[in-house]
Amino acid sequence: MKSSNSPGNRDDLILVGKVVGAHGIRGNLKVRSYTESLSVYEAKEGIHAILPDGSIRTMTVDRVWPHGKSLLMNFESVTRRDQAEGLIGTELFVEKDRLPALEEDTYYWFDLVGLRVIDASGTRLGRLVRIIPTSGNDIYVVRGACGGQPQETLIPAIGDVVLSIDLEGGIMTVDLPEGL
Repeated sequence: MKSSNSPGNRDDLILVGKVVGAHGIRGNLKVRSYTESLSVYEAKEGIHAILPDGSIRTMTVDRVWPHGKSLLMNFESVTRRDQAEGLIGTELFVEKDRLPALEEDTYYWFDLVGLRVIDASGTRLGRLVRIIPTSGNDIYVVRGACGGQPQETLIPAIGDVVLSIDLEGGIMTVDLPEGL
C-alpha cells in the first residue's frame, strides 16, 4: 500500500464507492459502488482511499468484478482476509476526469447538487441540496424560504418538470406541477 498525506486536489475527487466487507480468504473486498460503470475502477489504476481512521492512501486495483448488487475488488497490496477486514468502511475516490462521458441531457449528481432552482416565471425556489433515487425517476430536494420560513420542495426529475439545466450559470429552471 502506498501512503500519502493527500490524494491530490481533493476538489477534483469524486466518491465512487465504499468498502462494506471482506470476501473470502485472499483479501477480496466487497464494495458498494456509487457508479453504474465499472470502468472507473480500471485495473492497475490508483484509487484514492480514505480509511475509517482518516488516513489517506493511494491503492492500485488488481481486479474488479460484479457480485450481486455490489462488486468485488482486489488491491495489489491486499492479499489476506485480515488486511481486507481492516479496510471495511474505507471510502474510494477517483479524479473527475476518470468518469465516463455522459450522453446529452444526462448529468452527474455532483454537478447538480448546489444549483439554484427557479420556476418558469423566474421565482427563486432555493438550492438543490440532495437527490433521492427512486425506481421511477429521481427526486430533487430543493431547500429555500417562503415568507421567511424554511421550505423544502420535492421535484420529480422528469423532462416535463425540469425545463433546463445551465451548469455554467448554476441554474436549474423548473415548471412545477399543480400542488407543489
